[in-house]
Amino acid sequence: MSGAPHDGGRPAIVVAATPTSNGDLHVGHMAGPYLAGDVYSRYVAATGRPVIYTTVTDDSQTYVPTTAHRQGVAPERLVAESTTRVQRTLTAMGLSMEGLPPIDGRYRETVLEFFTALHAAGRLRRRTVRLPYAERSGTYLYDGLMQGSCPSCLTGSAGGVCESCGHPNNYDELVGPRATMDPDEPVSYRDVEILTLPAEEYRDRLTAYYAEREGHWRPRAMRLVRELLAGPLPDIPITVPGTWGIAVPFPETPGQVLYPWVEAMPAVIYGTWWSAARRGAATAAVDEHWRAEHGAELVYFHGFDNVYHWGLLDLVMLMAHGDRYITPESNVVNEFYDLHGEKFSTSRGHLIWVADLLAEVPRDLVRFYLSLTAPEFQRTDFGVAALRAVTGRRLVEPWNRLADALHDAQAGVRPGPVPVSAPARSRAATMAGRFRVCYELRSFSAAQAAETVLAHLGRLVAAADSGAVPPGDLLVEARTLLAHAAPILIDAAAEATAAGVDLGLTAEPPAEIVPFTLPRLPEIAVPDGDPAGAAGRTPVGV
Repeated sequence: MSGAPHDGGRPAIVVAATPTSNGDLHVGHMAGPYLAGDVYSRYVAATGRPVIYTTVTDDSQTYVPTTAHRQGVAPERLVAESTTRVQRTLTAMGLSMEGLPPIDGRYRETVLEFFTALHAAGRLRRRTVRLPYAERSGTYLYDGLMQGSCPSCLTGSAGGVCESCGHPNNYDELVGPRATMDPDEPVSYRDVEILTLPAEEYRDRLTAYYAEREGHWRPRAMRLVRELLAGPLPDIPITVPGTWGIAVPFPETPGQVLYPWVEAMPAVIYGTWWSAARRGAATAAVDEHWRAEHGAELVYFHGFDNVYHWGLLDLVMLMAHGDRYITPESNVVNEFYDLHGEKFSTSRGHLIWVADLLAEVPRDLVRFYLSLTAPEFQRTDFGVAALRAVTGRRLVEPWNRLADALHDAQAGVRPGPVPVSAPARSRAATMAGRFRVCYELRSFSAAQAAETVLAHLGRLVAAADSGAVPPGDLLVEARTLLAHAAPILIDAAAEATAAGVDLGLTAEPPAEIVPFTLPRLPEIAVPDGDPAGAAGRTPVGV
């Protein structure tokens, strides 16, 4: 197969946005960063490059205690149960992660070392800021602890960042703040001294960084970056006067905890180390894989509502360490995935849990449909009825027709390799080139890769139906199709690999090929009287 990597054996670190441990992952989550990151990671591995795909649960987020309060459970119990559920979902979906790293003593040590180094280097600044304060509970409000209106777009927003426009609203910027746990509780403002990391001090490096990647980011995300750079850059909170999270050791801020959003950066550094250790590649220094001298390709996958955090806040924190660390090659940013025309909502029960969907629909078909309809450039919509109809008509039926045609074409063929014509090798190379455009980072699109699978599938079915294509020619193009569908159709790929089919993407199309069986895809029936199937009801799994 053609498609050798341009960067040789350059290692890759792929990071999916850290999931908050206040519940399981629904279909909207999976169709965003998690599946896309997996598809890219599998493609990178198929080109012969080492890759680590990781994420870490975000236990310190304020959405943990607010969700626990709403459910009437202890936050610690919610974290434990949610982590178990998220891990089961990641495994069930077949994501190529080593697992969720434990939030243990080594984790907390890594996180604190990241910030104590900045503190010792004089990178942090003491600032007196004005924070909303819930009078009855005596709680300072930030992030998920408060609700109000975004000062940039005026829509409803939690603290920290606006989900709609992506702009931050630090400290007292949220309009009309009220406490999430008790909206009727009186709220005042109090001055408090915290430690911050001034993003403005890194403006020149940030401007140069984004200019180099102007064509690498998706348009709406880059537009938000330009909007952020057009105004004063914020003082990023490093510590806050809270009770849920990691206590900080800094003498200037006794009794405070790390601001939850800054924790994710050292968290995924730890996650990379832990994942490598699970593969037998442990290093003494937890941050070894992120050191600039190793030159790894770093890629983030996250939603638009996290552009400020993963695209600017975390970048500033890496830059604050000087030249010690790599910076992201790109941020692959998705939009929201709707369910029947409305945003997925856990609080309203308007959702489908990934685990429930996988109980109804085979995994390869779920992965394919979510890739095909991924909200890459604009919001898209999910429905189980559409999943069944589209995958059945456009994927499963023609795929299995091709599998049958390949089987029939090999009838009477002597055992051993069969020849492949030069025109067929050229077509296979052309196919690989089109898929490469879909999978490589600058133009990555799982949706376009899925569409390309369908386009070539239809072409090969027509070629097989004509009866005019020699077996070797049909086989080499079918293998090219399967190899490039493999990052999405992982079970079909695993079946073929187990049968001895080479699905690597590092070789040129061969002059002869050993006949093989194309794995059939599972068919899904529509239950009588329920065109959407049981998993299509809303809510599901609530």
